[in-house]
Amino acid sequence: MGILRVLVCIFCPPLAVIDKGCGSVLIIFLLTLCGWVPGVIGALIINNKR
Repeated sequence: MGILRVLVCIFCPPLAVIDKGCGSVLIIFLLTLCGWVPGVIGALIINNKR
């Protein structure tokens, strides 16, 4: 995971997981609606998986 991807995860979590599938985008979008921090953490976790 590159530094650009980490920055996108921090500033716009749903955009960071757009290439992981529709379910991931929906989950991260809902987490971001609940609070910014859960969305960022979820995006970082999903993007860290290989």
